[in-house]
Amino acid sequence: MYCPDVMLLDKILEERKKKLELLQGEQCDPYPVSSKRSMVIGGFLTSFSRLIKKPTSVFLIGRVRSIRDQGKILFVSCEDASGRVQFVLKKDTVATFDLIKKTLDVGDIIQGAGVPIKTKTGEKSLLVKKYTLLTKSLQPLPTEFYGLEDIETRLRKRYVDTILNPSERALFLKKSVFWRAMREFLESRDFIAVETPVFEVTPGGAEAEPFVTHHNALDEDFYLRISLEIALKKMIVGGFEKIYEIGRIFRNEGIDAEHLQDYTQLEFYWAYADYHDMMKFVKHMYQTVIKKTFGTLTLPYRDAKINWSGTWETVDYCKIFQKHNKLDILSCSDDDLRTRAKALGIAFEKNVGRGRLIDLIYKKTVRPLLIHPTFLINPPVTIEPLAKRSPQDPRVVERFQVMAYGTELGKGFSELNDPIDQRKRFEEQMKLREKGDVEAQMLDEDFLEALEYGMPPTAGFGTSERLFAVLAQRPIRETIFSPPMKRRKK
Repeated sequence: MYCPDVMLLDKILEERKKKLELLQGEQCDPYPVSSKRSMVIGGFLTSFSRLIKKPTSVFLIGRVRSIRDQGKILFVSCEDASGRVQFVLKKDTVATFDLIKKTLDVGDIIQGAGVPIKTKTGEKSLLVKKYTLLTKSLQPLPTEFYGLEDIETRLRKRYVDTILNPSERALFLKKSVFWRAMREFLESRDFIAVETPVFEVTPGGAEAEPFVTHHNALDEDFYLRISLEIALKKMIVGGFEKIYEIGRIFRNEGIDAEHLQDYTQLEFYWAYADYHDMMKFVKHMYQTVIKKTFGTLTLPYRDAKINWSGTWETVDYCKIFQKHNKLDILSCSDDDLRTRAKALGIAFEKNVGRGRLIDLIYKKTVRPLLIHPTFLINPPVTIEPLAKRSPQDPRVVERFQVMAYGTELGKGFSELNDPIDQRKRFEEQMKLREKGDVEAQMLDEDFLEALEYGMPPTAGFGTSERLFAVLAQRPIRETIFSPPMKRRKK
């Protein structure tokens, strides 16, 4: 637990403030405006053999991670984002040596100008000729006296966690590679990046409870968007043919290993394509992004290996549901579904809709079995109000989900562009809302009017940073730098 000795912490803070006052008394600015760095520490280390042959002055910057006091010599381990190196400060070399010795602490950020040397133990080091304090640290780093192991504290103080744990910094660097690979893949295929509003009059594009906020200037309440879908499809109506957005969405629902209320989502839309085209495209995109992010297409999962290369199995939603539940969801009654849900111990509301019942049963009995990359296709119309019906069987829709690790890692479909059918589906959703389903979709007149102007046949797809979290085998909130957390009582 994060539980330092309060008296000890207060004493350390007081000592550091006295050091700050001492520095200021000696006309040393503990927070100067400018700094100088001729190379990063990682570059210094990789170029060390060349640099030491013809020693020239090098400027390095780093956060102090440890100090060894050898009387007239200080060995100071410093770290930047690229690596860690030892600064060697000698009393007969550094003019302010005595002041440094009295005031330097682990956590301070310092600049050293000097030449490369090897110590007696052969350690690559910088012999400092000129020293500059860039930032005086007042809070002690946890490893000095109590460590930082409690996950709740690590998430609340992620800025400390990433100082102490290079592996955590590496996680966020890898996440940056993940999103960059997504953008590069789409833009190399002529998709253009767009931005759509966060505030919406009518939230849509997903089944989720929205957040509500008040716009003071307009004196109107707005919803924070729960999806990017509706706004992007309006742009397709407006003549854009290949578009994507990576943006924050907000869903007022539960927290678990795969869900947060505030997270980044990617959605893209492709005019004159259908879900068959999109499945081929998405498979190639996932394989490209995973390879660039993780360096391999074979990733660990529990005791298994997940191979993203090769052929992905395609599984029919209704058939696999029937296999594991002995129910034909295209013809069975609502009572049959309720009986099955009760037998599985699934809790559901009294007025739950048919689509929600099917989804709850599916998540209990089918989803956990889909471990290797799979396209799950053609679910019933009742669970996907924004997808186009299948010409072969109008009871199902042309939707696919990318499934792996026993969860959904993306969803796409042939977009419904028939305004009459779309209105009927919205009306069915509104009936569910009237019965108390706060996640059912709202009827969006503005979107329906847009469809009446004509949206071309279009395929759409969406995925989120949950994909990265699952691939990295981390709970999603651990892949967010500052996830929302309940306030601690004072």
